Amino acid sequence: MTCFQLRSAGVAFALLASTSGLVAVSDPVPSSVDTATSATTLTRSVTQTGVFGGTELTYLASIEQLDVQADVEGKGASLVTISYVSEETADPAERPVLFIFNGGPISASYPLHIGATGPYRVSFDDDLSVPAEEADLVPNPYSPLDVADLVFYDPALTGLSTLHDGVSPETYASVTGDAEEFVEFVHAWLTKHDRLDSPVFILGESYGTMRAAEGAGQLNETYPDIDVDGVFLMGQAVNIIEYAQRQQNILSFVVSLPTLAAGAWDLGLVEQDGYTFESFLDEATAFADTEYLTALYKGHTISAEEQVAIAEKLEAYTGLSKEVYVENNLRVSKEAYRRLVLKADGLITGRSDIRYTANAEEAGAYGDPSGVIGKAYADGFAEYFEMTFGTPLPESYTSVSGYAGTGSWDWKFSSPFDSFAYGDAMNALFEANPDFRVVIGSGWHDTQTTAGSARYLASQSPWPADRVHLAFYRGGHMAYSVEESAEAFGQDIRDMITGQSGTAED
Repeated sequence: MTCFQLRSAGVAFALLASTSGLVAVSDPVPSSVDTATSATTLTRSVTQTGVFGGTELTYLASIEQLDVQADVEGKGASLVTISYVSEETADPAERPVLFIFNGGPISASYPLHIGATGPYRVSFDDDLSVPAEEADLVPNPYSPLDVADLVFYDPALTGLSTLHDGVSPETYASVTGDAEEFVEFVHAWLTKHDRLDSPVFILGESYGTMRAAEGAGQLNETYPDIDVDGVFLMGQAVNIIEYAQRQQNILSFVVSLPTLAAGAWDLGLVEQDGYTFESFLDEATAFADTEYLTALYKGHTISAEEQVAIAEKLEAYTGLSKEVYVENNLRVSKEAYRRLVLKADGLITGRSDIRYTANAEEAGAYGDPSGVIGKAYADGFAEYFEMTFGTPLPESYTSVSGYAGTGSWDWKFSSPFDSFAYGDAMNALFEANPDFRVVIGSGWHDTQTTAGSARYLASQSPWPADRVHLAFYRGGHMAYSVEESAEAFGQDIRDMITGQSGTAED
């Protein structure tokens, strides 16, 4: 696969930007890129054919620019999107449209595009000893293009999208403003393509799950005639306040334990006789929900005997010694775990995907060995772009905006008495639309937006249980880097769109 570096104007905050698999790069792009090509002139449409979900389909692949809020003082953006629209639809108004984006904040949508949902995907060997740079660009039969048209959204300052002249980056640098920009994009795209009557679905990943929830709510309020039928939260962060790992936040350690157990299983650090991967995680989860939660609640009042007994079970589930757990009052953060569990071997595990390992000294204390996944997606996207549209990816393409992260972002809530319940933005949709449903997807090996936190979101949100579906996959934050998970993820998207999603946990 061709080596290519996507430009990053800066590094978004560690928790969410790195989970997108995006890495800051400083190397210049190849000189062969046509630097005269700009966002305002790069528009292409090509007709192609592929097989998706077992169905052969002819579709139009397009790059186009949409201007939003041009007549609103202090606002406005030129948003460049790639879309895939079926050319075999008798009534386009009845064909669903799926809007897709990654997180950051703020980043471009290429990981979901080239990793999971587009017509082609980067395919990794499931043997992690095979270098990620040997991944192949292959047709993607798991893409949900057979059941919906796909529209990839890059907010202004990412991808090829830009702000209008004179518009401050602060304009959209908030949960509310970012979602507003997306809502206006959705309305503009549907209007341009005469699709205002089409069912709309939204897929967001990482921070993008906050945008998906907030955006769905704003769409319902601003454009109530647009039929939002479903939201897929992949690697969800909407209840991040509950699982951010502060020492005093005991719930975070409870919901994170299944992820550490999954990592320990795949790293060969725990006893596997008599278990399957699923049964081992079921047992670890049950322990976390009961004995571990109770022990953490006791804090420093726990007896020495009980503390040791809990530490021994933690060692059995995570592979980290009971002595470390006792020394840390049974609280070992996911970041500390990554550094400690293979310390004797001189290794650190992955953050985005805990199954990956690297030399700890070379990676650094906060390095992420699984960052190679994002690099492969960057290379694959550049190769796919040129192959499909007949022009190199412009060097102005930006993977992660420099105007991003915790310091410059308005998170909507500020008071310690606020709930930070981003998922509540969708509550009204369940009442307004009896067909509205939510899917929450997580990779078992994702140490940042964990499977346990997804389960907690589903159990604590006031949403009808028969319209919420939990899906768990082998792999990390971008679990679709695993072949079987890519297939399952594609099917779960397809089931959401066709209304086949159940309530069982996969």
